[in-house]
Order: sequence, then structure tokens, then C-alpha cells
Amino acid sequence: MRIAELSRETGVPVPTIKFYLREGVLPAGERTSKNQARYDESHIRRLRLIRAMVDLGGLSLASVREIVAAIDDQESDDDQLMGRVSKSLIPEVDAVDDASLAAVEAVLAELGWEDACSHPSARTLAAVLAAGRELGHDFAPTFVAHGRACEEVARADLDYVEGKDVDQMLESVIVGTLLGDTALAALRRIAQTVESHRRYGVDEDE
Repeated sequence: MRIAELSRETGVPVPTIKFYLREGVLPAGERTSKNQARYDESHIRRLRLIRAMVDLGGLSLASVREIVAAIDDQESDDDQLMGRVSKSLIPEVDAVDDASLAAVEAVLAELGWEDACSHPSARTLAAVLAAGRELGHDFAPTFVAHGRACEEVARADLDYVEGKDVDQMLESVIVGTLLGDTALAALRRIAQTVESHRRYGVDEDE
């Protein structure tokens, strides 16, 4: 397909596609003449991945370039690539106190996730814990139960990306994580309402 058709298929404007080509985040097409090239399905998949990283993930072009370079050199396995993309979606957290970090590490140890103590989200959890304690609430006891539930969520997430090629897989990680977080928040609120009714609701027949 020509670049105009690639644009129609992906919804990415031709000037943006040319920009990605110049920046090296989109592989060059097969040259058919001095000023024309042919593109294929792999370019569609890569463009969708780039747009997911930029538009949904909010990643800088430098970060996108690093990720696609890791994909293309084929030295990183799927687990490393997924971890790299997933971590890039996590906002940086300011300094957190040692006590909160220690409490989070204890929770991760109880879950059997000791190897995850260096994960950026451990600092996010510590910041949440510290903020809660400042307001008079200690959420640490709920983290283990939430972690167990998230193991089921993670299995569902990985089942969803299973069998996809690497570009589709990483796009699914980005879209699934960002939209999935919203979906999980909605499901949590529904579940809270249902559980509240089960515990405290009054049967209309009584």
C-alpha cells in the first residue's frame, strides 16, 4: 500500500507518518521508486503501537524510540519488553518515607512478590499508604487482599495478550492497562455497592 492508504487505514495523517519515518520509530517502506515506497500490515501494527504509546500512554518520542529499538533488535524477550512498556506508564513518585516503603515491602513479601520490591509501583503504594496515614487511615491491611485479587486480574490481562505478535501485544498492554485501570475502578465501585447491599441492605419482604 502507498503512504496515503496507510494513513487511511490507521487514521494517522501523512505528515505525521513521514515524521515518524524521519525519526526512525517507523520502519521505512519498500522503495518502489525515488519518491515512493510500499507499506504493509507490519507498518499498520507499528503505527497503532506508536499512537497508543504517544496518545494514550503519553510517552515522549525519545521513550518510543527506545522501546521500538528494543523490539527491533530482538535482544529483549517478551517479558522484558512488557515490563519496560508497563513501567514507562507509571508516573514518577516523589520521595516517600522509609517506614511506608518498609510496610509495602512486608506486604509484597506476604504476597510472595519479594522480587517486585524495586518495581516503581512499590513507591506508588508507599505514597498511598503515607497519604492515608496522614488522614488517619491505615490501608496496609487491605493491600494483601487487593494483591490477591490483582493476581487474578493479571492472569486475565496476560491471557488477553497471549498469542499476539510483539507490536500487537505491547499495544494491548498499553491500551489494556490505561483503559483497564478505569474499568477496574468502575467494577470496584459496583462491587462495593453490591457488597454493601448484601451486608447492610434491608430485605423489602421484611
